[in-house]
Amino acid sequence: MIDPVLRVQSQLTDRDHVLLGWLADHGVLTSFQIAYALFPSLDYAQERLRKLVQVGLLDRFRPQRADGGSYPYHYVLSQLGVEVVSAQRGEELPRRDRAKRRRWHLTNRANLPHLLGVNEFFTQLAGYARTRAGCELLRWWSAARCQRMGEFAEEHDDVHVRAYTPRSRPDGHGMWAENGRTAAFFLEFDLGTERPISRLVDKLDGYADLARVTRRVWPVLFRLPNPARERHLQQELSRCGVRYPVATAVHEPGAGNPAEPVWWVHQRPGAPVRLVDVAGQPSPADRGL
Repeated sequence: MIDPVLRVQSQLTDRDHVLLGWLADHGVLTSFQIAYALFPSLDYAQERLRKLVQVGLLDRFRPQRADGGSYPYHYVLSQLGVEVVSAQRGEELPRRDRAKRRRWHLTNRANLPHLLGVNEFFTQLAGYARTRAGCELLRWWSAARCQRMGEFAEEHDDVHVRAYTPRSRPDGHGMWAENGRTAAFFLEFDLGTERPISRLVDKLDGYADLARVTRRVWPVLFRLPNPARERHLQQELSRCGVRYPVATAVHEPGAGNPAEPVWWVHQRPGAPVRLVDVAGQPSPADRGL
């Protein structure tokens, strides 16, 4: 009898492997997010997603709206999908109930809208890059990966850096390339539930600590639910004398793709700038971090 993992691997495209890897790392994506990030049309995406469900690689669910109707399909890895990704990455075979437990956690978590909002940000970047030459989402790290010891050591040989567990708790970390320029950043996705707004500012202490250890200052991007919330955060940043690089933008409908000039850089006068222009910050010593 042919091993199920070997049976389906021959049917997978490079795009399928990207999707499976994203779901392994980031939990859940909607049909619209997947279509925009990876496919030329929603119909084409839905056709391929149905096939991946049929062969047993994906599961899907459709939350109900409180005011009636339902949301689009939300896709997660099935147990076979988890095993295929593990085999592809050379990892140990996962427990037989891993996908079931993970699906239960995702479908019952109170902050599912927050997770989907974070994933929307990154799939918007991926979709932007898919249709424009010179753009690429080079890195998309989950919140869990950002908190692992030594993840930000990279080229560092310093044992203290490799043993460092970040105090910062970003919702994601990315690296964006556009026309030969690269911008690394942290994402803080806000649904407006943090009260008071000073709690958002307090989070910057962890990023300053990480910058002191790694000697890299990567800006924090705050995505906020509306312009009033954004204005209040900018005012609080000024009141507190924040020196760490911060940029803000809103995620309400019609706000524009995060790659575009939608970012207000704190204490930088002028019009909003593109994501790639948020970077280029001075060293920790220059900023007194």
